Amino acid sequence: MKIGIVTGASSGMGKEFAVQLAASERLDEIWVVARRADRLEELAQELKTPLRIFALDLTHSESIDTLKQAFSESAPSVHWLINASGFAKFGDFSTVSETDSLAMIDLDVRALVWITLAAIPYMEPGGHILEVASTAAFQPLPDMNIYAAAKAFVLSYSRALNRELGKRGVTVTAVCPGWTKTEFFDVARQNADAGAVKNFFFPSQPENVVRRAIRDAKRGRDVSVYGIFNKLHLFFAKLLPASSVMTLWDAMK
Repeated sequence: MKIGIVTGASSGMGKEFAVQLAASERLDEIWVVARRADRLEELAQELKTPLRIFALDLTHSESIDTLKQAFSESAPSVHWLINASGFAKFGDFSTVSETDSLAMIDLDVRALVWITLAAIPYMEPGGHILEVASTAAFQPLPDMNIYAAAKAFVLSYSRALNRELGKRGVTVTAVCPGWTKTEFFDVARQNADAGAVKNFFFPSQPENVVRRAIRDAKRGRDVSVYGIFNKLHLFFAKLLPASSVMTLWDAMK
């Protein structure tokens, strides 16, 4: 059985990845993972490819155990793994709660690695892993300190893992979108302080980011960046000292 797996599939880029995989790939099933079962049920009615629904909170270890058991019982051939679960909180260290701070690490880093490691044994040559990072990964960001650090981990992890798994014919691509029109902002803005991010320049449509990411994965690229503004962001983040980029960030936010 040839499958794709998409986490964070109830909305935003995760949902769009499921839609585009169903439209463009010959898969027997797509396993979709998110907390909101009703959203996943609605998605199942929209797509022709059968969905296997996992209504799970990936910050809980028992949710990962459920996925591992499903792998063991079904022994699928995982052709696509897309880790799109994640969230951010805007605000400085005193504004973002300890619970939210640790939950960001648990979901954006720990769960991503855990699912990736669980899926790799079921991947064959020609398989693709897409880890959703962010342009926030390119430098430290005040008032998004944990999120940017978490995404920097995802970027570095993905590029190194791509080199390792390339020997087995499996590609790993870090997807680094900038501001994208999703529900991301609704969660990130909750309880934000007055100094938090307010300006969101040149937001992208999720379907464009996803289309580019799938194409880049098929080309074997280890990083996918959509849009001229985001590519310039990457260029200047490499060129300028981190302190200068953070100063510019503070001026723009």
